[in-house]
Amino acid sequence: MTPADTDARDERSSLLIVDDDRDFCRILQRSMEKRGFEVSVAHSVEDARWLAEENPPEYALLDLKMAGASGLTLIQHLKQLDPETRIVVLTGYASIATAVEAIKLGATHYLAKPASAEDIVAAFHKDAGDDSAKVRDEPVPLKRLEWEHIQKVLMENSGNITATARQLKVHRRTLQRRLAKYPVK
Repeated sequence: MTPADTDARDERSSLLIVDDDRDFCRILQRSMEKRGFEVSVAHSVEDARWLAEENPPEYALLDLKMAGASGLTLIQHLKQLDPETRIVVLTGYASIATAVEAIKLGATHYLAKPASAEDIVAAFHKDAGDDSAKVRDEPVPLKRLEWEHIQKVLMENSGNITATARQLKVHRRTLQRRLAKYPVK
């Protein structure tokens, strides 16, 4: 590596991708490197904490639902290491409750999968809300409202499925089956 290569590498913004989907990470890593980021990848919150402590990232992309701890648990830790870290939560299990919590905890933005690399980069640089965002013409479908309510109660119970099932007055296995399904549009 030449000194010029080292200088160019130092100028690149650091990005930490945290997702347990290894194929997704590999593809996104290549795509973000082409966009000028120096990318580190972790497949669990524990690995991400270690990487972030070694080198606090300027940008972080966190998956919400992973084996083990949720990506939400990492937001405050990253902000403590560097309050300027721009964090985007990316999830296939989007809900209003988790979006609100992510923003309250310090995330810059929240995106539902699938999202393109361009969407992710734009979300990193988003500083304000969008008052031109489309407002639905019809009410939210009942199945979607049910999904949102389950997610809210699950968050209130710190992800504890047994406690959530008890509070919702449903059998634990029934709740697990509902959670295993993709969210309703």
